[in-house]
Amino acid sequence: MASGFFAILDDIAALMDDVAVTSKVATQKTAGILGDDLAVNAEKATGFLSSREIPVLWAITKGSFINKLIILPIVFLLNWLYAPAINYVLILGGFYLAFEGVEKVIEFLFHRDKKGHEVIEEIVDDEKSSEEIEKEKVKSAITTDFILSIEIVIIALGTVLEESHPFITQILVTSLVAFIATVGVYGIVALIVRMDDAGFKLIKKSNDKGFFGRLGHVLVKALPIVIKILGVVGTIALIMVAGGIFLHRVEFFHGILPTWPDVLKELTLGVAGGLAAVAVFTLGKGIYSLATKK
Repeated sequence: MASGFFAILDDIAALMDDVAVTSKVATQKTAGILGDDLAVNAEKATGFLSSREIPVLWAITKGSFINKLIILPIVFLLNWLYAPAINYVLILGGFYLAFEGVEKVIEFLFHRDKKGHEVIEEIVDDEKSSEEIEKEKVKSAITTDFILSIEIVIIALGTVLEESHPFITQILVTSLVAFIATVGVYGIVALIVRMDDAGFKLIKKSNDKGFFGRLGHVLVKALPIVIKILGVVGTIALIMVAGGIFLHRVEFFHGILPTWPDVLKELTLGVAGGLAAVAVFTLGKGIYSLATKK
């Protein structure tokens, strides 16, 4: 009886050791996408009133956890029933990410100057629907997180499948990596968005004197710069992640432009996919408007 109990404990210890080692490898392989995830979500979690930053970030974090709970069983089921289906899902997600990124670039490059009445109308709309705007941004962030989460889960699962681990190890490793991704990314995002508050507290406690007073001013002044940088990096990350999906998941692109570095190929494919998605969306919107026009 005792020997059987200790044998079970030994098996559990061996399993946990296998999970720890494999999780480390899987986390290293997802490091690139986690960096992109951080840039994208930090950019999406900023731009709110100070009092709304943490509630908004918590809403996005909860949405991210729900995304993982939805994605994990579906990915395991698809991998068991029809593994190629995962590729198709990722490619569709890639078009969504590319669309978001390229649309931001187009809006930045070709926005027109607003006239007085347009600004007034926009202010009225903002006052009228500030809560709706917040909900839309949270929804957009959660939707983007969903696509990035699929990529993270699939990369983690691919790591354990390559080494032919038991099914229980596959579940534990993939779930652990997904959990670490959510906690790590949104924990860092929380630190970024509260940078200015930390700066103000340092200034207040140090009476605006000495090293901590200067550090407080640096943190306060750095936040707008960090937000602008994250906006640019986040947009590029959306396009690059999409391009990476197209490059590695569409067989046609595997051998294309062999002399080009992967980074350039990913950027090119991401922009091309985004432009195609924007064109299809604009055309579809136009057709829908004509069809519903009375």
